[in-house]
Amino acid sequence: MSWLTSFWRSSIGGKVTMAVTGLMLFGFLVSHLLGNLLLLQGRDKINAYAKWLHDLGPLLWVMRIGLLAVFVLHVATAIRLSRANKVARPVAYRKPNTVQANMASRSMLLSGLTLLVFIIYHLMHFTFGVTNPGHHALKAAGAGGHDVYAMVTTSFGNPAIAIAYAVFQVVLFLHLSHGLQSMAQTVGIHHARYTPMIKTVSFLVALAIAGGNAFLSLSVMFGLVGGTQ
Repeated sequence: MSWLTSFWRSSIGGKVTMAVTGLMLFGFLVSHLLGNLLLLQGRDKINAYAKWLHDLGPLLWVMRIGLLAVFVLHVATAIRLSRANKVARPVAYRKPNTVQANMASRSMLLSGLTLLVFIIYHLMHFTFGVTNPGHHALKAAGAGGHDVYAMVTTSFGNPAIAIAYAVFQVVLFLHLSHGLQSMAQTVGIHHARYTPMIKTVSFLVALAIAGGNAFLSLSVMFGLVGGTQ
């Protein structure tokens, strides 16, 4: 496995690792949003989806652990590359505001670490029920299990929680919009003809994912979703 470690420690290997793990995390974000959108179809749909996931049993935990490993590798590689860049240039540029680098590209590490904090909170909130044990204890009638519909609507009925989730989606948008562009460049999709299109698609995809997540939290807060559906 020494060759694999050497590859990961190289600059090219680090960028490839970021691209591959980023693509896997992107796939999770898409599937996660699609599942959560079932909230708009009412209690039965979202609870049935949650029960289906729960019934996967050990496979669900294999998926969770695998996703966690991918995320840790993504973060660790980002930190290592950031440190390597600083070591390569210990003296800062005299003019730090470059022409091409926008706020999203300059703050990738910071936005990534901010999202790490959000993910930890999200897990403590909905998965483990640490932050809001009363919400996590809500049970579904009939088939049993957690009443995910009630958990979500009760949580996002609290303006502080709903707004906090929406704010974190702004960070996700910034990170994802530039991350998708970087991933495309890493795999060789970099051309004067296609780069503007890639930037536009990355912007729209990031907006759809982050906007969809924010819409779910805010729609509950404003009463568009909730009640006795």
